[in-house]
Amino acid sequence: MKWINHQIVTGFIVCTATDDALFTASAIVGAVLPDRVEGSPPKESSAYWKWRKKHRTWSHYPPIYLALIAAAQFAKEYYPEPTLAFALNLITYALVGALLHIAEDGICGKVPIFTPHGKHGIKLFKVGSWREYFFAALIILICLFVRFGDLNLLGSYLGL
Repeated sequence: MKWINHQIVTGFIVCTATDDALFTASAIVGAVLPDRVEGSPPKESSAYWKWRKKHRTWSHYPPIYLALIAAAQFAKEYYPEPTLAFALNLITYALVGALLHIAEDGICGKVPIFTPHGKHGIKLFKVGSWREYFFAALIILICLFVRFGDLNLLGSYLGL
């Protein structure tokens, strides 16, 4: 998915699930983390394909993010100082955004699940295609429906 769609879809999912603005903002920041740590693809053709081969390997490996979340929660439990707990919450929420990024990539390509180099997934759409934007819009509509539950309420909220 394009970064903007990662951020929008992640934001709607987290906001719908938590109704927490800070959680949502942190998750939106984390929604591009797996791609950001890989760096930008090189423009040179031969270097690009070498980079592309390593794309979605260790940076998209969910156990890394789950372990970091567990470590943050462990630290918060044993060092309950409020400022540290707040910072650890922000980190946790960003890592949740990274996990959602990986799940989103898993429906438009393959991501590592069991090992950093064994990729699995389905390809519902090509990145940047109209189907990607349709999928993002569909997720947004589902989130709005779940959030408001009633089509009449949703229509009045949207000014219809």
